[in-house]
Amino acid sequence: MRKILVIGSGKSSSYLIKYFLDKAKTEDLHIIVGDINIDNAKALIGNSSYATAKTLDVFDSDSRKEAIQSADIVVSMLPARFHIEVAKDCITYGKNMVTASYVSKEMQNLDEAAKEKGLVFMNEIGVDPGIDHMSAMKVIDEIRNKGGEILLFESFTGGLVAPESDTNLWNYKFTWNPRNVVVAGQGGAAKFLQEGTYKYIPYNRLFRRTEFLEIEGYGRFEAYANRDSLTYQKVYGLDNTKTLYRGTIRRVGFSRAWQMFVLLGMTDDNYTLEDSENMTYRDFVNAFLPYSPTDSVELKFRHQLKIDQDDIVWDKLEELDIFSPTKKVGLKKATPAQILQKILMDSWSLDANDKDMIVMYHKFGYRLNGKMHQIDATMVCKGEDQTYTAMAKTVGLPVAIATMDILNGKITTPGVQIPIHKEVYTPILKELKQFGIEFSEKEVPYLSYNPLNS
Repeated sequence: MRKILVIGSGKSSSYLIKYFLDKAKTEDLHIIVGDINIDNAKALIGNSSYATAKTLDVFDSDSRKEAIQSADIVVSMLPARFHIEVAKDCITYGKNMVTASYVSKEMQNLDEAAKEKGLVFMNEIGVDPGIDHMSAMKVIDEIRNKGGEILLFESFTGGLVAPESDTNLWNYKFTWNPRNVVVAGQGGAAKFLQEGTYKYIPYNRLFRRTEFLEIEGYGRFEAYANRDSLTYQKVYGLDNTKTLYRGTIRRVGFSRAWQMFVLLGMTDDNYTLEDSENMTYRDFVNAFLPYSPTDSVELKFRHQLKIDQDDIVWDKLEELDIFSPTKKVGLKKATPAQILQKILMDSWSLDANDKDMIVMYHKFGYRLNGKMHQIDATMVCKGEDQTYTAMAKTVGLPVAIATMDILNGKITTPGVQIPIHKEVYTPILKELKQFGIEFSEKEVPYLSYNPLNS
């Protein structure tokens, strides 16, 4: 019996573990799910005789090493910063490893050791990164095989609420880590290429430079730039590409309203507020506004940010109840970002029957036989419930399929890698179609100009 060790049983692990359990009998598998919270692990494996829940603290060296040593392959679903200790043990005990996280410098430094031992360390095999890599490289390779020269590549992904669960003015709810939403875009200017020119958008302008997207059957969306769109230029072999842009998808109007929080400084995570636990939401807002002996907090807010009373942005702000004089922050030594997250979670947490949705959109502009062409590729995936979410599906299934392909010798190239080669992406994309994760590709008129990037 072949043992798969899954470390971590959080929100993204539901589909992953279900996939393994469904394959357990025919593939001769036993799945060990290790988590510091064993109740999560037990809930996901149910009463299956093909799985075992195990209390596993990744910081407990002895138990971690024992679990890894006894496995045939290791899947780390931990937060990205915790992968490295697992990876080092995998090198020591000669185990292949799979994660959905970005390749860190520490992970990349294990490349030679992994190659020497013939080990596959597959990373960035979730949704974004992951499905975005595979779906993009499929089309890029097809264009190159025809003799085409790629001049434009744009890629967008968004974790959103499904239309039937879209019940607020922001057209948004938290479908993943709320903190990542609040601090998105910080830490440096967004950088990308437009028509051969490097472009930069500082954080204070990020949410006012958006691009509009139309997805058949789902309407209009907007996208703001990711921090560094050039990260994968060499990886994708796009050194001669004139336009390269990656962005995050939201519903139209979200970014303009979010900009209000950015301008006031409410998304800052670099300092704490005095006596934050005793603040009301109204106190928190007022802390960022000028003093006035006569004007209300609402009036100061509108004047400071030049918001008309009949502006939909004002309705969105009031919907969050951020001016409440009774609701307490209740967080000690909290940063502005932490307090804003607390306020937003009151309004943006998914209800029990809500469903989430993943939207992905690629644009490929290329020259073939002297003529310009464009392909647009779109994918929409909706969740089933609060356990089997679209996020869990699009993260967990690629991880699971890659794990089985490595275990069965279909993926053999050793080293620290991401899924950009045909050996990896062709069978995984094919199998994902069986689960409804499929791209619609169509030829459209080539458009090089985009007002966002001009």
